[in-house]
Amino acid sequence: MATLKLQRPLKKLPQSPTGLKGLDEITHGGLPKGRPTLVCGGAGCGKTLFAMEFLVRGAMQYNEPGVFISFEETEKELTANVASLGFDLKGLVEHKKIWLEHIHLEGSEIAHSGDYDLEGLFIRIHFAIESIGAKRVVLDTIESLFPGLPNPLTLRAELRRLFRWLKNKGVTTIVTAERGENTLTRQGLEEYVSDCVILLDHRVNDQSSIRRLRIVKYRGSTHGTNEYPFLIDEDGFSVLPVTSLGLNYASSNERISTGIPRLDTMLSGKGYFRGSTVLVSGTAGTGKTSIAAQFVEAACKRGERVLFFTYEESPSQLMRNMQSIGIHLEPWVKKGLLQFHAVRPTLYGLETHLTTSIKLVNNFDPNVVILDPINAFVVGENQNEVKTMLLRLVDFLKMKRITAFFTSLTSAVDNLEMTDIYISSLIDTWLLLRDIEIGGERNRGLYVLKSRGMAHSNQIREFKLTNAGIELLDVYVGPEGVLTGSARLTQETQDDAEQLLRQQEIGRKQFGLERRREAMEAQILLLRSEFEAEESEALKTIGIEKARIHRFTQDRTKMAKSRKGDATPRTALGNKDKTKTQRNVQ
Repeated sequence: MATLKLQRPLKKLPQSPTGLKGLDEITHGGLPKGRPTLVCGGAGCGKTLFAMEFLVRGAMQYNEPGVFISFEETEKELTANVASLGFDLKGLVEHKKIWLEHIHLEGSEIAHSGDYDLEGLFIRIHFAIESIGAKRVVLDTIESLFPGLPNPLTLRAELRRLFRWLKNKGVTTIVTAERGENTLTRQGLEEYVSDCVILLDHRVNDQSSIRRLRIVKYRGSTHGTNEYPFLIDEDGFSVLPVTSLGLNYASSNERISTGIPRLDTMLSGKGYFRGSTVLVSGTAGTGKTSIAAQFVEAACKRGERVLFFTYEESPSQLMRNMQSIGIHLEPWVKKGLLQFHAVRPTLYGLETHLTTSIKLVNNFDPNVVILDPINAFVVGENQNEVKTMLLRLVDFLKMKRITAFFTSLTSAVDNLEMTDIYISSLIDTWLLLRDIEIGGERNRGLYVLKSRGMAHSNQIREFKLTNAGIELLDVYVGPEGVLTGSARLTQETQDDAEQLLRQQEIGRKQFGLERRREAMEAQILLLRSEFEAEESEALKTIGIEKARIHRFTQDRTKMAKSRKGDATPRTALGNKDKTKTQRNVQ
């Protein structure tokens, strides 16, 4: 039997880009084109601004004129409200890019007028669309139509008719609605007849304001389903879709110096990876901010841009304090390489901190970002929220290949190898600072708890804050543990004394060997002299004896000649004896 394969051609519904920062990324292209979208939420969550910016961005960026029908605010009020965001509604209206219209509905007047339907609204919207050739329409807010429709069946029918009519007109529509107690809207009907539903939420936790956006449904299209933080500021409405980034960012093999040479040595001699995440944690007074400042100065000397978020000190105070250890940051601020952002963590909510941070990063375009300290955001039991915020920020910074440097304050009674917000999994290089108490002193120690992708030292180093910056020292490990401070100096003195004694002993032995060598060489010289004298005397004796032998030989030769004998008497004598012997044998 043949197997039937289901063909799934990928068809994407037409979409209208909103122009709102981050929203098009979440919706994978924008709102459904030619269909109604419901934007609901409580009072003050930003529904009207969302809808208005959708129209303004459409008119200015995509050449799609829009109609804004308001049932609560007048044209004058709307123009004044959005002027602070830089939207020139008056100019857009004059150029027929935007149509503003306020429709006043009074419940008592509707009650005395008899039967009520939305036919008149259709006529006014149709006229506005035809007047400017609108492609986008906003109805703000739809609850104002409901007092005249007390019957739920009639209400449902009219809503369906309204949404169907808008679809037939082919305009991309946003309808705003107030949120109900247990439903997305007060009537609980609008979300069912809308093709797309976006929920805006404005909540307060631990006295901090938080704004979040969620796409409840989106017919015929994939979309992000998480809650996303959003910010309303002088630039308008911006959504932060960093949870959709995933883990597909590229990593760098480039290494950058920590600003402390011996710390670079501990990190395989090269420092941190560019684009990595660095955490320095420790108890109060261990030098976390000082190590961060040393890194900042080194980055600025390389010509890199640094964005420094400080949540406990003002920039002036921080720069003054760093001058005491020879780190001068003010010149880099004047050169534009270093920018501070100093706020209290309680100034606004975590999501606003996150969106503000990312906005500053996008504007300043730094190579390095410092957060000092990250646990300043922890209030009550919000550790999970803080971790989520930092996760989003880390993903964002890694995507842009920005080196992130965090500091974290730990309690002396807690496990030092753990942070308040449990973010160790997000950290690439973790430096742990600790107080080492010995001999009635407290000294600073540093070691590398982990550093992904590189060989690193497993030794503890004592470090000092000097007039020339941070200096790492060797520590002594003995039976009683790590020696630092005075104990280290005492041990160094003892080691120096022992070393001196060893050097003296070596010198003494070398001197003795040298004396013995000299004595041996002198003895060899004496023996050589005696040998040469004896050799000379022996050679003379040998010469005399040879001369005597030669003289004796000459004298015998002469005597033989005088006797008329053989020239060689010894040989002739030998021959004569030989002949005589032969005769006797015969």
